[in-house]
Amino acid sequence: MQIKPILAAMRRHKAGTILIGFQIALTLAIVCNALFIIHERMTRVSRPSGVNEKNLFVITNDWVGNLSDPQTAAQIRADLDALRQLGSVEDATAMNSFPLHGSGWDNYIRMKPDQIHMTTDSSIYMSDDHTLDTLGVKLVAGRNFTPNEIQALPIQQMTSWPVIIVSKDLAKLLFPKGDALGKQIYVTNNYTSSTIIGISDTLQSHMMDNDSNAYAYNAVLVPMRELGTGYVQYLVRARPGQLEAAMRDAPKALVAQSRMRIFEARDGVMTFAQVRAKAYERDYGMAILMGIVSVVLLAITAAGIVGLTSFWVGQRRRQIGVRRALGATQRDILSYFMTENMLIGLGGIVVGTLLALGINLWMVTHYGVAHLSGSYLLVAAIALLVLGQGAVFAPALRAARVPPIEVTRTV
Repeated sequence: MQIKPILAAMRRHKAGTILIGFQIALTLAIVCNALFIIHERMTRVSRPSGVNEKNLFVITNDWVGNLSDPQTAAQIRADLDALRQLGSVEDATAMNSFPLHGSGWDNYIRMKPDQIHMTTDSSIYMSDDHTLDTLGVKLVAGRNFTPNEIQALPIQQMTSWPVIIVSKDLAKLLFPKGDALGKQIYVTNNYTSSTIIGISDTLQSHMMDNDSNAYAYNAVLVPMRELGTGYVQYLVRARPGQLEAAMRDAPKALVAQSRMRIFEARDGVMTFAQVRAKAYERDYGMAILMGIVSVVLLAITAAGIVGLTSFWVGQRRRQIGVRRALGATQRDILSYFMTENMLIGLGGIVVGTLLALGINLWMVTHYGVAHLSGSYLLVAAIALLVLGQGAVFAPALRAARVPPIEVTRTV
């Protein structure tokens, strides 16, 4: 197949050629970045939380009336005892926040008391000696809290935590040599240090914003039970295979301890699967939206190629007839239109690649996303070429099947 006649024909149809080429370029640029965003979102959604999600659920408890701090502390202890005595429950704890919660307390981590700028940021989980077992998180080094280390105070009265447990990711960040155990860091805003007595396995932060990705696995467990907030979150680990029974029994056990409490109708009792779905609902929504946009653009591009090729076939019926009369086979005619579309597609891909990189650079600058991988450009380019060749095949085949005699009669 000679390229020169094809290029000459494309010059005579500049408007249509430019239109299809630009459509392919725009589709490539948008689809590449859309696929990249989908991959980033799905990678983010699949991050491990570190906890035993299969058997874990959360009860958010609001108190009715004003309880004093000693009354609140006594009620929480009674509630936890009641939960732990249930046959369907493995363990239970009370926390201010938990992985994937989306809100909670985070604080700057410093290595020196007079350090001005933070070393890093971290979630602060108020915990007790049952927290690790409830979450299903193991210690990789050190020890757990003891019951006499747990303090129950309003947050305003808490000045320091003599001992803390940190996640292994935070420990590695702070002490790259692996000697975090027994070291002191500064977690509070005063000049009192905390000694690391334990290092937990993977434990995700409560922070879910995109800006918090750098701190996704920074977690500090402090031996404290917070009072004076008006509500408490109980995390309950059910025995294997008894999640539904535990979720049915636990609220009843709490009400039996005190009827002066409220469970929200929607989020009062949630499995951790529901917690995960809620935490990543924006990511799922963005991935679905980008997927729909990509499919629509690809469909529009394919339809444009089919429509324009059909139009060109109608305009060139006489030329096709003459070529057939001069000995061109159906395969020659089919090859002509397929090659013509391939050249337009390649031109659109070159422009689209530059446009895709430009869009990604803008997103990197303004939104802090990662740089676009060349594999996405390659996959999208191949997909568009295949799509274009598939779209042009039917009109080209119709052109190839035009009988020479039918056209030459009109000459």
